[in-house]
Order: sequence, then C-alpha cells, then structure tokens
Amino acid sequence: MSETALELRDRILSKETVVGVIGLGYVGVPLALTFVEAGFKVLGFDVDMGKIERLNAGASYIDHIDSERIAQARAVARFEATIDAERLGEADVILICVPTPLDSQREPDMTYVRTSAETIAANLRKGQLIILESTTYPGTCEELLVPILEQRSGLSFGEDFFVAYSPEREDPGNPDFGTRTIPKVVGGVDVESGDLAARLYELVVVEIVQVANARTAEATKLLENIFRAVNIALVNELKLVFERMQIDVWEVLDAAETKPFGFMRFDPGPGWGGHCIPIDPFYLSWKARQHGLEPRFIELAGEVNIAMPKYVVERLRQALDSAESLAGRRILLLGLAYKPDVADPRESPTFEILSLLDAEGAEVDYHDPYFPEAPRMRSWKELPDKRSVELDAETLAGYDAVIVVTHHSSIDYERVRRHARLVIDTRRALPADSSNVVRA
Repeated sequence: MSETALELRDRILSKETVVGVIGLGYVGVPLALTFVEAGFKVLGFDVDMGKIERLNAGASYIDHIDSERIAQARAVARFEATIDAERLGEADVILICVPTPLDSQREPDMTYVRTSAETIAANLRKGQLIILESTTYPGTCEELLVPILEQRSGLSFGEDFFVAYSPEREDPGNPDFGTRTIPKVVGGVDVESGDLAARLYELVVVEIVQVANARTAEATKLLENIFRAVNIALVNELKLVFERMQIDVWEVLDAAETKPFGFMRFDPGPGWGGHCIPIDPFYLSWKARQHGLEPRFIELAGEVNIAMPKYVVERLRQALDSAESLAGRRILLLGLAYKPDVADPRESPTFEILSLLDAEGAEVDYHDPYFPEAPRMRSWKELPDKRSVELDAETLAGYDAVIVVTHHSSIDYERVRRHARLVIDTRRALPADSSNVVRA
C-alpha cells in the first residue's frame, strides 16, 4: 500500500475516520445510522433543507426508521446533517447514496451521480476514499467518477484519493434484514481502493464479499435485480396464460412451491415497483447495447411488467362491461406504496393505474394508511392532488369498483368484500370464490 493508503487504513481501523454520506434518503439515512452505531462520526449531506432540519432535531421522516435511533445518534454527538457541501473536506470517506433514475427514453440518468462527483471534486483533498453505493451500470466508477474527480480537483487517483463501489441492498420494512446484517459486496477501481473499502465496511456489517474490481461489484447489483425482474415477468405472463385456460395461477404456485428443490417462488401482481426492479435492468441493457449486444431477456421482462397496469385496467373494463370508456366510473385504489406495510411509493404501479384511469375520465380515489396525502412523483407529475379516503362501509359502497393494488396487512379485506360492489384483486387478498371478486 502507498503511504497515503496506509495512513487512511490506520484511521479507518482506529475509527478516527469521519464518514460523509451524500443523499439522506431510504439508503443514506440507515447507512449513516449504522456507521454511527458502530462508533464512527458521520456527516450527512443533502440539498433538502427540510430533511436536514428534521434529522438534526432527532426526528425521522422515513416511516420504517425509528426517530429514537436518530435522536440517540445526535445525543452522542456522532451525527450531523448539513447542506454545506464545503464540509465534504472534513470527511475521510465519502459514500454516495443518490438516485439513479431513468430518463424518458429509459436510459440511465446520471445527473445526481455526476453532480455529486463534481461537488466532491470541488472539495476533494488528499487521503480521501470515495465509495459509490447507488445502483448503476458496470464501468461507472472507472469511466465517470474517477475522471471527474481527477479533472476537477487536480489530484491523482490511486495516489491522492481512492474510489470503490459497494451496492446498497436495502429492503425497506424488512424486519429480518437491515444495513448491518446484510452481506456487503465491495469492489475497488484498483486493489488499494477495494482493500480500504473492505476494511471500512467490515467494521460495520456482518460479512464482506470482496470482488475483483468495481465493475464486478456494479454488475453484481444489476444481476440481483435482473433475476427478480425476469422471474416477476415470468409469473405475470403465466398469470395471463393460465387465466385463458381457466387455471388459478395462485393455486399453481402453491402446488409448485411444495417442491423442496429447484423452485423459487415469485408472485404475480399489477406491475413492478420500488427503487430497483423497474429501473436497474435497463442500466445493463443500455450498457450492453454499447457493446453490440441486445439483452433480449431484460427487454422482454420489461415489456411484460410494464404492460401489467394496462392489463389490470382491461380486467376492470371487462368486469364493469364497459367496452369503450371508463369515463364517469368511480374507482377506489387500495394502496399507494409499492409493497405492503411500508411508506415507500417509489415507482409503485398504483400511480400508473391511476394515470390510465384518469386519462379515461374515471373518478379515482385511493386509500392508504401510510399516505394521508398522495406524494408528488417524478414519473407522474401531472396527476391531480388526492387524499386518502376512509375505508368504511358507506365509502366502499359508493364506488363502482375497488382495486386491490397493494395488500397492506392493516386493511380489513373482509369488510371490502362485504361492502364493495366489485373488487379487482391483483394480490390474492380475497378468496376467488366470492361473486364480487375478480382476480387480475
């Protein structure tokens, strides 16, 4: 190791390192708290002053993160949130946890990563380790991050500063796995960077999986989510096939799941959602095309999953016997979140279903105990403002149909079945033998 790397390694091992976290969202906040709880001092950076003020007041703005953890981190004086990017120079290690969405052509939008890199470069000093955690295409650290840092700072990678990749593996609301208990994949742009990142994370999480380089680590994250995307598409397509054959796909899955080997269950639904599955596969397909390859599985899975909200609307149309337009029909959507029992709306298929119904002139409301007011979404900016309605008998009876999109455990589905005229069930929340329940 170089003298600069050795000095940084010693600071890491003694926990004298100050850790900076850029992006205080669903990934950045739990990561910052995990480092604090392991004995590190953490500086959190964000451009949203509202988040900064709440975190510094010891309060959480993320439903599944307890305010007590933040208050304790503040009480021991090891956590501070700031909007002041000039303080990046105080950090020995900087973790980038910013969004990596898609643009309108479903190609990588690297705006947030690029801006973070430029901001770091303006404050970069000798002896810092930069680790990207945002999901991205293989080669991002080497082709995008390092050149920006070198060109804007005048410092040399591998001599003055180090760069690695370690993909986030957050699963919001999962009680069995958190940041500390999920194995951490780590890969450096060079050997020293990888070793420094591994020494850092092994003081914080239960297991380190160090791979050959940053490209391998970047590819690992994409493989994990492409695997899920393809299998979700498979069961969604089988749902359509089995429906035509008058076979219950859920019963087929129950039976197949009894096989003790060679089968892993995935359930169908109204489309894909969350911060990873609808986005990450297209990062690899975009990169593959640069190498002259067309990743057909990824593209086909995307087509199937993207089409599911339209299928739900068509099932609604058939059930209501509305051959042409749904204009004037009153529809209630159950669930805005992308998965049950979490306050996370990112890329939820509910918004696409709402958008499709709104375009046809339907009168659409929603109920979700986690969202009293519908959040503004990057992909659905034009939707009208809405508030969650009460789920009582009179309300349910007032709609032409209720669509179960997200099956929160707190919802009384038997009440829904009793009082709704029609239920379109995309999640197997209700028995299929009810006369007013249609599976979709």
